[in-house]
Amino acid sequence: MVSLGPGDARHLTPRAREALEQAEVIVGYKTYVDLIGSLVEGKDVRASGMRREIARCREAVSAALDGRRVALVSSGDAGIYGMAGLVFDVCRAQGVRVKTWDGAETSEEGCLSVEVVPGVAAFNAAAALLGAPLMHDFAAVSLSDHLTPWELIEKRLDAAGAADFVIAVYNPRSKSRPDLLEKARRILMRHRSPETPVGVVQKAMREGQRCRITTLGGLNPEDVDMQTVLLVGNSRTYVWEGRMVTPRGYLDKYAGDV
Repeated sequence: MVSLGPGDARHLTPRAREALEQAEVIVGYKTYVDLIGSLVEGKDVRASGMRREIARCREAVSAALDGRRVALVSSGDAGIYGMAGLVFDVCRAQGVRVKTWDGAETSEEGCLSVEVVPGVAAFNAAAALLGAPLMHDFAAVSLSDHLTPWELIEKRLDAAGAADFVIAVYNPRSKSRPDLLEKARRILMRHRSPETPVGVVQKAMREGQRCRITTLGGLNPEDVDMQTVLLVGNSRTYVWEGRMVTPRGYLDKYAGDV
C-alpha cells in the first residue's frame, strides 16, 4: 500500500516514490492515480471510480498472488482513513496469509509480503498550511456516515468536544449529506466558544488549494466540500499573524527562559 501524501509529487516520501518505481501493477482510485500519472507511465495501471474500494483491494491481492509486484495507492496516509485496513480485511476474509511485520521469510505458498508505505496525512498537510494547530492532543473524526452510523459519529464528536481536543474533521460535507456539518458544528458548540478558531483547508498542497481561518460560530457549511479538512481549535488555540496556533504549554512552564 503506497501513501501518496497530499497529492503533489513533491510531498511523496522517498520510499513511496521507490515503491511506485518498483511496482509492475498500479491499482487505485482514478483521481489519485491521475495525480501520479507521470510516475507510472508504461506500467499496468488499473484505475477505477468511487465506491469500488473492495474491488480494487481484491484486484490488487489477486495480482500479487499471481506473483506480480503491486502498488495499491491511497491519498494521504494509507493507514489513516485509507486502503491499508481494507487490504488486511480482504486477505483475512479470503484466507490469504501475509508475512509477519518484520518480513520474515516463509515457504508457505500463497503467503503475501505486504508493506504499508506511510505518507503525509491530510491533517498534517492542513496543519502545516495553517501554522501549528496540532501542537497538543487532538482527535480525528470523519463525518461520512456511509460506513459509520451518524449516532456513533455524533457520540464521538461530543466526547472529543467535551475533552477539549483539537479536532480534525474529515469528509465534512457532500451533496448526499449536506446537513451533517451543521449538525456537527452545533454539537461542538455545546463545549466550545463561537470564537473558537477553525482552519478550513481545501485541496491541501495541490492544485486548487485554498486555506483560510474562520471561527466555529462563523463557519459557513456552503464553503466546505469533500476535499476539505477542518481543524477545530481547543479552548487555548489562538490566531496570530494569520496563523492558527495551539500552545503546547512551554511558556506556562518556562516563561522565564524566553
